[in-house]
Amino acid sequence: MIETSGGLRNVEQICAVDGLDGVYVGPSDLRLAVGGRTSTDPSVDDAFEEAVRHIAEVARATGVAAGIHTPDGSTAARRLAEGYTFATVACDLVHLQQAALSHLETARRHT
Repeated sequence: MIETSGGLRNVEQICAVDGLDGVYVGPSDLRLAVGGRTSTDPSVDDAFEEAVRHIAEVARATGVAAGIHTPDGSTAARRLAEGYTFATVACDLVHLQQAALSHLETARRHT
């Protein structure tokens, strides 16, 4: 996982490890690693985007798959267009919340 300042600083060496198939970006921790006060701090957007871009470029140049966690499908599509090999979308709790809300809304419409 590339999500710390050390991981970011050493991404070239990490991606050059013989036998490594891929790296994965944890964006919340990466945002903290580039100076964010929180995992969603917009004040580090430029540094965060540069880090995300750099990781994808290094992985591509070394033939390593690059994955990233994303909060939604549109962000996943954007990251894939930017050169990421794969993206995970949201987390189990978000999916459960969305499904429960959908069921609740359906039930309310039919009462």
